[in-house]
Amino acid sequence: MQAAAPEKPQILVLISGGGTNLQAIIDAVKAEQIDAEICAVVSNRPDVKGLQRAKDAGIEAVTLDHTDYTSREAFDAELIHLIDGFQPDLVVLAGFMRILTADFTRRYEGKMLNIHPSLLPKYRGLKTHLRAIQAGDKEHGVTVHFVTEELDGGPLVIQAIVPVLDDDNPISLAERVQQQEHIIYPLAVKWFCEGRLTYNNGQALMDGQPLPSSGCQLDSRENA
Repeated sequence: MQAAAPEKPQILVLISGGGTNLQAIIDAVKAEQIDAEICAVVSNRPDVKGLQRAKDAGIEAVTLDHTDYTSREAFDAELIHLIDGFQPDLVVLAGFMRILTADFTRRYEGKMLNIHPSLLPKYRGLKTHLRAIQAGDKEHGVTVHFVTEELDGGPLVIQAIVPVLDDDNPISLAERVQQQEHIIYPLAVKWFCEGRLTYNNGQALMDGQPLPSSGCQLDSRENA
């Protein structure tokens, strides 16, 4: 007799560190704001705080140390095998500090989200807060997007805009951006699990309608 499929959408979260966005999603699930279950948390680094966050919430926490593998391809192949064992409906990258191979991104295309600390398409890659300050930008922020083969280049789901203050440094700006991360990432996950947020032919859709190229936008300055 075949086991019954889980009633709620299953989320698998990939992390590499402290897991503050993971915690925001755990809290939203616990508060029933997200009608889903986190089936596992997987880290490519051992003994990070995010793994303890998962254990504290009663979620299976797994370490797959990338340093045990001789190539990016070998690691990603094993990670695919691990993920597929949980059969998640959604894969969430929450501070997962790995550049993914094309085989990996293609396998989960349309059901994998990432969060990036900039207003994409600006400042793909690292040191986004410093780059925004050095450029003299008046606004910065954070983006949730679907993951594709192009690094930080998948269709945008939602952005939160954060003002850059005259006395900002990368740390102070990062703190305010992170506050918005903890708002918009659970929201995007909620939309996906409700079936409102979908992906078709390289495009993000909300309620069946194409999202604008910038995705939905929240402006934190309106609440200041």
